[in-house]
This record gives sequence, structure tokens and C-alpha cells, in this order.
Amino acid sequence: MANKNQAIQWMKWGAWIVAVAVIVYFLNKNDDGEVQDSIVTEQSQTLVTTDQNTSQTPIQDYNYETVMMPQGMSDNVVKYKGFTVHFNKNLHIPNCVVYEITADEAKGRREREGDFERDKNVTGCPNWWDYRDSGYDRGHMAPAGDMKWDEQAMNETFYLTNICPQDNELNAGMWNDIELKVREWARRDKSLIVITGPIVDKNPETIGKDMDIAVPDAFFKVILSPKTTPMKAIAFICPNRACGGSLKSYAVSIDEVERRTGMNFFNSLPDNVENQLESTCNTNQWLSR
Repeated sequence: MANKNQAIQWMKWGAWIVAVAVIVYFLNKNDDGEVQDSIVTEQSQTLVTTDQNTSQTPIQDYNYETVMMPQGMSDNVVKYKGFTVHFNKNLHIPNCVVYEITADEAKGRREREGDFERDKNVTGCPNWWDYRDSGYDRGHMAPAGDMKWDEQAMNETFYLTNICPQDNELNAGMWNDIELKVREWARRDKSLIVITGPIVDKNPETIGKDMDIAVPDAFFKVILSPKTTPMKAIAFICPNRACGGSLKSYAVSIDEVERRTGMNFFNSLPDNVENQLESTCNTNQWLSR
């Protein structure tokens, strides 16, 4: 009798199992009559989501302000509030200065002020009197006019680490015109990267009472507009003397500046972008005349 009751009990359990299996079968059946595997479907959705995410191109933060110097060149990197100087202790002038100027900074209205002085923390930095009676101006590489947004930033442009012997007619003429254009373009393009420096001959003229300060043969200014679409760039080289004519007369490719100085600009950019920007000189993107 016990065996019979157990058999009946097992039959009831079996019926329940079959019923549950049938219900699950029909719940998982799609319109085409195919049975879906919920676990596989969930994994497939996860794979699709992951695939979509990894297909997005990440935004790269390019370091536009990196400048590579030629091998063997003395180069002391000095960071100030508004700009960075690559200072050459042997020539007693900067190799170049580099900074970003934004549209808001270009609208700064602080009055020009500051005293030329030696940066005591920088080996080879001259004193202000080394320029006295030299026949040359103390020419700013990072202009005080680009730092009118902050008192400290402006004052630091008067350190002699930021200064080169510059012909007065150039300083007050074509060079000033280029500096004014940089602020105009920064307001237009939201932001510019500016790199400025001297071009020095192998055996330069020198000035100075306490040290031999190299007198540059010419000056360059490299300008990149990183927030325009597409990016654009231009460069200028002016001889260290009075320069007549139009700004277009002094526009060159960045490749030409690199050739004259041995420096390497914007090397963090993809090669194809860097090559395109540096090999061309499209003045129509910048100048109307």
C-alpha cells in the first residue's frame, strides 16, 4: 500500500514539472516560433553596448605648448604665471616663450606697468643695465600687452629672461603690428597658442656690461588657432631692423621657422595634422591685405 501511495505522489510531482516546463516554453517563444535563450540575449545586449562605447573616438588633450629644442642647445624652462620661457644661459636671452592667450585675456584693460629686472633664480639672466646705451630696445618676447588680464602676469614679462636686444624701429613698428593682430585674432578665435623667439646667427653681435648678450639676427612668431574647425596656423619672421611693407611680406610656414631655429613645434599632434599645419602658409585665413 505504501509503495502505491509513493507512486501516486511521484506522478503528481511529475505532472507539475511538465506543466511548468510547458508554461516556460510558451513564455519564451517568439512570434516566429523560435525559443529564445534569455541568458544569451542579455549577454548579446551587453556586447552590443560595449561595442558602441569603444567605437567612440576619445577626446585627446594635446599639449600644444611643448617645444623641442635642437640637440646641444642650452635650455632652462622657467614657468611664469602667464607664459613659459625657454631660457638660454649661454646667450643670455630666451630661446623662445610660449603661452595661450584666450579671448577674455585679450580684452584685458590693465595699464602697462613694470620694471625691467633680473630674475635672480635663473642662471645667466642679465641685469637691466646690460642694455643701457647698447643701441637696442629691451624687446619683450611675451608682450606686456598680452598680459593685461593680471598684474603678476604683466609684471613678470619685464624679467630679463623674457627680453632680447631688439631694433627700436622693429619694436615700435612691424613687430608691434603683429602683436596687435595676435590680440585681435585671439578675440575672434576664442584662443591662440603663441610661440615667440629670436633667430641667432652662429657668431652674433653681443652687448652687455657684465655679460655678452647675443643680438638676434631676426625674430619669429608662431601662432596656432586650436579651437577653429579646422585648426589653422601661421608664422612670421622679421629681421632685426626696420621692416616696411605689409604683414603678408613677413608671413612664412612653421616649417620655415623650424628650419631656421632647429626647434620642433606642436609635435604632440597627429603627424598628418602637424604636417598639414606646418607646411602651408595661408595668409587669407588671417590677413585681408
